[in-house]
Amino acid sequence: MIFLERLINNNSIEPYTVTAIIDTALCVGAGGSSGSLADKPIVRNSEGNLLIPASQFKGRLRHECEKIARALGWEISESPNAEKMVIRRANSPVEFQRNEYELPGYNETYHCLISQIFGDPVLPSRVIFEDLICTEDPENLPEVLRPGVTINRRRRTAEEKKLYFLETSPANAQLRFEAKIYIQPSLKPEQPDYAPVLIWAGLQHIHALGGSKSAGLGWLHWQLPKIEVDEKVWQFLAKGRVK
Repeated sequence: MIFLERLINNNSIEPYTVTAIIDTALCVGAGGSSGSLADKPIVRNSEGNLLIPASQFKGRLRHECEKIARALGWEISESPNAEKMVIRRANSPVEFQRNEYELPGYNETYHCLISQIFGDPVLPSRVIFEDLICTEDPENLPEVLRPGVTINRRRRTAEEKKLYFLETSPANAQLRFEAKIYIQPSLKPEQPDYAPVLIWAGLQHIHALGGSKSAGLGWLHWQLPKIEVDEKVWQFLAKGRVK
């Protein structure tokens, strides 16, 4: 259940505006949509703008941040398995028994660095993502249908009667998708805030979004605002392999 009175006041937090520039055609399907000849229409908002859902954006970014944190030597809980994301102190592995994984108010659980940013079944997320919305007027974007066929991986041949159509954005149009990211204050103000650094590094590792990426759809690059990083943040992240 959502309690509106508990929601944060986004006006008190300075948002970061990030821009994804699509280098190829984009295919983010909207299951169950109608009004198109495509078997998989592209998702749009109520005003007809193309968009990349915040849930997909956040999930992919979390995955990239997990890989970076593991490479730095930090123990990361196993997402998206809810049971393995929450580390109970009573039976926690030795690797998670660190001060960096302790949070005030959560005396029975440990929370890895990524959970402290993106949340877990016990801990709310520190970051709020908007949908990535295309800035181009929908009237200027024609419907583009791309045919495809289902491949039998075992026989390496096309399946019979499996022709389908995907709706995509125009190819090579350099469409800009913008969103705001709100990063709330850390529960441990005495600890260097590493969240912006990991998020920015994770974004640099996202080269494609949406479906049919292996077919060349959804490839992109980012325009990100500059952030100032204190030397203490680098020193903190370097402690991953220090037990």
